[in-house]
Formats: sequence, structure tokens, C-alpha cells
Amino acid sequence: MKGTRGEVLRAFARLGVTSFGGPVAHLGYFRAEFVTRRNWLDERAFADLVGLCQFLPGPASSQAGFAIGLLRAGFWGGIAAWAGFTLPSAVLMVAFAYGSPALTATTTGAGLLHGLKLVAVAIVAQAVWGMARSLCPDRPRAGIGTAALVLALAAPNAAGQIGAIVLGALAGFVFSKTDADAVPLPVVMPVSRNAGLACLAVFAVLLLLSLFPSGGLLGFFDAFYRAGALVFGGGHVVLPLLQDAVVAPGWVSGEKFLAGYGATQAMPGPIFTFAAYLGAVATVPPSGVAGAIVALVAIFLPGLLLLTGVLPFWNSLRGHPAAQAAMRGVNAAVVGLLAAALYAPVWTGSVANRADFAIVAIGFVALTVFRAAPLAIVAASAAAGALIAVAVS
Repeated sequence: MKGTRGEVLRAFARLGVTSFGGPVAHLGYFRAEFVTRRNWLDERAFADLVGLCQFLPGPASSQAGFAIGLLRAGFWGGIAAWAGFTLPSAVLMVAFAYGSPALTATTTGAGLLHGLKLVAVAIVAQAVWGMARSLCPDRPRAGIGTAALVLALAAPNAAGQIGAIVLGALAGFVFSKTDADAVPLPVVMPVSRNAGLACLAVFAVLLLLSLFPSGGLLGFFDAFYRAGALVFGGGHVVLPLLQDAVVAPGWVSGEKFLAGYGATQAMPGPIFTFAAYLGAVATVPPSGVAGAIVALVAIFLPGLLLLTGVLPFWNSLRGHPAAQAAMRGVNAAVVGLLAAALYAPVWTGSVANRADFAIVAIGFVALTVFRAAPLAIVAASAAAGALIAVAVS
């Protein structure tokens, strides 16, 4: 049974203010809400959508939410699902962007922000650890991940990141074995082949344009679009791409970048709303609220275009062994990219002394061993940073 845009917006807005815990947790919330409680789709259809979104670059949970909205109420239902799930976190991140300068003016506030930077170290370390265990479980993929790490450290720019992804795909095609049991079930979505081809064409044209330097509003849009288009393997992988996009050219300072990323961990909804914060604090136009809107749309747009474009062709593509092998290589490579980002800028920009290292170590163990909620770790780390700052002042 079809629904309405308003119905979809209300359902996803409620999740947008309550869904803490990252992409995997978001998918759990979606299953409970739309499979178990509302019965908008069955277990098989939900598993199909998750498999598709995890195969494609982009924010998997946001793509899955968009697809559920698309199934329920057509194109505008997809937009309503995205808006409801994304905007609460984005608004909070923009509010943090405007409030953070006042925090840095006091010793306690500066300590809180430093604690948020230390949270980023623990969160990214946990992501690297978990992704390495699942995406690099054998020697070929561990080798691909290590090679990507070395390449990203040797060439810490967009060229190095794109090169690592391309080489990972090639190495996966050559060395990764096909797992016949990994092929998911059929997906049937209300998107025509012509509409799919149009979306793929727009995605490709915008990506090609983003690879060539430009200035002004177009350059600002391109930087975030390129980051959103090249994210494989999970939301945390956007970190090195955004760092190259906004810190390297001097649009956002390294300290503000890491403080914002730490704050993102305390927010509900998708990690990609970090882009709204970066757009707001950027020192180049449009910045402010306008910058937040441009950055937010630009970083989500490629994933949604690609998802819509692939839907009509997914059933035939995903069963191809070469495509599966290449994607396993890409997923291994992104582990290396994230590990490189863990060193620089995350570690080098945050950990300055033994106390910092102790806070990071406690946070990492709490997340990985004791399965503590990320929100609790954010609060504890920020408080520890403030206490230490006051103690040494």
C-alpha cells in the first residue's frame, strides 16, 4: 500500500532526532520501524536494499532511508525521508558551528573542544579496527589495505585517495575470490531505466567536473560533491576526503575540523551532516547558513543519484563475479585510507601528551571492549578535556 509524503516525513523526522550510534545502528532502527512496526516492506526487501546500499559509494543508512521513502511514496517520498532523517542533525551541527567560537574564549570551553578532538581519535580507531576485521579478513585484502595505507600517506591528497580506490578495485578483481553465497536477493524499485540512466549521467558529469579545479560557489560545491562520491565502506571514510577538501586549501583549520568531527559523534542521524558544520565555518564564500546548505546538498547528492541510477540495473550487475571481486578490493582499500587518516590529521592534530593518549585509550577500549554508547564516550571525553584544561591553567 502506498503512503504519503507527510507520513514518510513524520516517520523519518522522529528517527532523525532519536537515531544515535552510527550507520549500523541506523539500519537497525529502520528495520524495527519500517519492517516490524509499520510493515512498509518485508524482511527480504529490506535486506535487498541494505545489500544494494552497502555495495554503492555513499552513506549507506541515508541511501537505505531514501529507498524506503521511494518505495512508500515515490520520488518525493524519498526526498521526505532524506530530509526528515538528515535535517535535525544538520541543524544541530550548524548551531555548534556558531557556538564553538564562544566556547574557545574560555579555558573550560577550549578544554571541551579539545576533548571532542580526542573523541575523534577513539571513534576513528574503532572504525579502522572493526572495518579491518570484516573487510580485510584474508591475506590478499590485508595486502590491498596496507598498500592503500602507504599510498595515502605518500600522496595525502585527492589523487592519492582516488588512486588507492582504483588500484584496490583492480587488485580485488585479480586476487579476491568470489563468494557465491554473498549474492543478495532481487530488488524491485519504482525507477525506470531511462530515469536511472539520466541519474547516472548527472552523477558522472558532476563528478568529472569536480575533479578539475574551480573557484567560487562551484568550487565549494565540487569539493563536497567529490567527497560524497568517493566514500566506500562507511561514513567514517568521509573523514580523509573532507580533510583534503577543506583543510588542505585552508578553508577550515585543522582544530575546527577535528572538533566538529568529534561533535558529530554526539549527534543523531547520519555522519555526513558533518558537512553542514564545515560549510558553516568555512572561511570562503558562501559560508554560514548558506555554506551549510550547499555543503549538505553537495555531499549527499552523489550517493542519492547513484542509488537511483543503479536501481533498474542492480539485479544483473550485482550477480557478476567481477563486480563483486572489485568491490571487495575497494572495501579493503578504504580501510587503508581510513587508517592513514587516523594518523594524519586525526592523531597528529589531537594527541599532544600522555593525558591525551590516556583519554583516547580509555575511549577506544570502552567502545570496542565494553560496547559503550558513543554518546557517553563523547560526554566523558569532553568533560575530561575541560577538567584537565582547568587543572593546568
